[in-house]
Amino acid sequence: MLTPPEAFKCLADETRARATLLIAEHGELCVCELMCALHDNQSKISRHLAQLRAAGVLLDRRQGQWVYYRLNPGLPEWFKDVLRITCEGNAAWLSDSTSRLSTMDGRPQRAASCC
Repeated sequence: MLTPPEAFKCLADETRARATLLIAEHGELCVCELMCALHDNQSKISRHLAQLRAAGVLLDRRQGQWVYYRLNPGLPEWFKDVLRITCEGNAAWLSDSTSRLSTMDGRPQRAASCC
């Protein structure tokens, strides 16, 4: 069970906060999409995703060479509400990341049925 201190520690870092909010907005994203959106390198993005996964915030799935990250559906409702309200109230803060993601060339194709 994710506690408030653990949850807010996850969001206290800008990279983790942006990645979590982008994943919440888009359903799931892979490392390469987050690299483009956050304009950062693979090792930094992967390290932060591993921390979010270890905390139980994210789950991952492999599809070929890609690993996709999504919010853990078992997250407490209060935390899902925090993410939703944060996304709604901070579109401008995420706009550069969202814009880079929407114009990314070569985005991987997701399988029609994912887990």
